[in-house]
Amino acid sequence: MGVAKLYRIGELAKAAEVSERTIDYYTKLGLIRPETRTQTNYRLYSSETLLRLTRINEMKREKYSLEEIREKLKQWEKLSGEEVTEKLSALEIHMQQLEREVKELQPIISKLSPNQAKRAFAELMPQSLACIEALRIILNQGPFS
Repeated sequence: MGVAKLYRIGELAKAAEVSERTIDYYTKLGLIRPETRTQTNYRLYSSETLLRLTRINEMKREKYSLEEIREKLKQWEKLSGEEVTEKLSALEIHMQQLEREVKELQPIISKLSPNQAKRAFAELMPQSLACIEALRIILNQGPFS
């Protein structure tokens, strides 16, 4: 098994595309924490911290306040592996059902005129994109990313 990558503050800042001051600030706020320290007292951060910073940046882009981000991160930390597995299983079953429904619709869609297909596509696409985006956010920001 390989050794986990540890980042010094400058490396982490570069990888996360934030400033070192931001890393210091988030550390002081308790949003992130160093994995360990070197003998010369440099903070070392794990790859999980990099993922956490990515989540924080995404939530900031979505206009969450730092307090809201802190609460969301606490909620994710509380989820047990069993809860996550259960939710992912339910999501997988639901996606399989949706795939079956799409397959059932394919013969009907193929019989539509080009204008009818275009209208149906225009009506369904925003909803589909919203669902895909929600899944992306869940999978990228949740505790299982």
